[in-house]
Amino acid sequence: MSEAAFFIDHSRCIGCQSCLQACAECDTHRGVSMIHLETIQRSDSVQTAPQVCMHCEDPICARVCPADAIKKTPDGVVQSSLKPRCIGCSNCVVSCPFGVPKYRAEIDQMMKCDMCYDRSSVGKKPMCATVCPSGALTFTTMEDIQRTRSGIPINTWKFGNEVVKTRVYVMVPREVEQVNVDLVQISSTPTALQDDPYDVALMLEDAQ
Repeated sequence: MSEAAFFIDHSRCIGCQSCLQACAECDTHRGVSMIHLETIQRSDSVQTAPQVCMHCEDPICARVCPADAIKKTPDGVVQSSLKPRCIGCSNCVVSCPFGVPKYRAEIDQMMKCDMCYDRSSVGKKPMCATVCPSGALTFTTMEDIQRTRSGIPINTWKFGNEVVKTRVYVMVPREVEQVNVDLVQISSTPTALQDDPYDVALMLEDAQ
């Protein structure tokens, strides 16, 4: 049986915010939640989606850090910045394709989801996965996910010409093999969006 991994199933999120509260209780987070709860297509739906660090195989946040403050553990977890090294430049904030890192001015440091490393590194579930009542956030084995879910887990994302692989998996319909993120120009809206004609849309690319 494979080792436990982190899985996100956005279709199961009920917006209860239990994950946010539990995240703040992780010993390494100083009482601050590292999860963001996003609303998908806010004008048309109340569907929510928890946003955690995807823990990229080749984390761009670490690549652009001029102070070498962001480290990846041998088992693939990308940590928050090291306090003695972080200079608060926010390069990691603007470079992350998933919009995860957040600069906290009160402590002059970037902090983000570290998969509750004090727990997951010793085989325990991250705090959010222990309390999610709907299974939107799950820390389990690949075999268990394939046995209990109708969708499939993916960890390959395409941003323009760049392909990003992540340690965290997202559940998608079976006909999808990767998520392709494109910029979509909105040309038919004459008012509010005219000054800023671009919006970000997630496009599901069908399996070839």
